[in-house]
Amino acid sequence: MKGLPEANRLRILNLLLVGELCGCEPQPLLGLSQSSVSRCLSYLRQVGLTKDRHDGNRIFYRLDGSGDRTINTLLGFLRTAFSVESALRHDLARFRVRAKQRPCSLGAVPGRRGSSNAAGNRESH
Repeated sequence: MKGLPEANRLRILNLLLVGELCGCEPQPLLGLSQSSVSRCLSYLRQVGLTKDRHDGNRIFYRLDGSGDRTINTLLGFLRTAFSVESALRHDLARFRVRAKQRPCSLGAVPGRRGSSNAAGNRESH
């Protein structure tokens, strides 16, 4: 976990603490290049902090505690630590404002952000 303290990874983890993200969402929100976001998400998946799922050509990421006590303890600590960091609070505030404009999250897995209509088709807003 020596690479965890990298600032962009922490900013992305901060967003993932809220819920599932499409891989394209952090780029405009955090002002990062797509390659930087992709490297961060790939690293977080490789070290076991996130899981991904594919939906067409989109990849959605979510935190993965999966009952691992150490990871769940780490995520709890990060949640607390991030809540007092002004730059990370600012990122979350921007994220929440943009939440209604997030087409990638529409139609996400039931119980997560977004929804499908009765026919199972994605609803667009």
